[in-house]
Amino acid sequence: MPQHPPIKIYSTATCGYCAAARQLLKKKGLSFEDVRVDLQPEFRAAMAAQSGSRTVPQIFIDGNAIGGYDDMAQLDASGELDTMLGR
Repeated sequence: MPQHPPIKIYSTATCGYCAAARQLLKKKGLSFEDVRVDLQPEFRAAMAAQSGSRTVPQIFIDGNAIGGYDDMAQLDASGELDTMLGR
């Protein structure tokens, strides 16, 4: 059981930003749910409805959209990501 709020990433296999987002989270030792919209295209509409965007990755922490990889990296650099995760 993770010791942080749930993290969900909507991604595809060929997206470099998706890979970078997964790598950043793994480097921080965080668990996350990876929803592959290339394998399950029916989830793309749900992702777009929740985030307002059809591009991947879309990252959610505790059900709140934080944006894509660049947004998450900026939150990490400022220390806000750790705050959001209760660290």
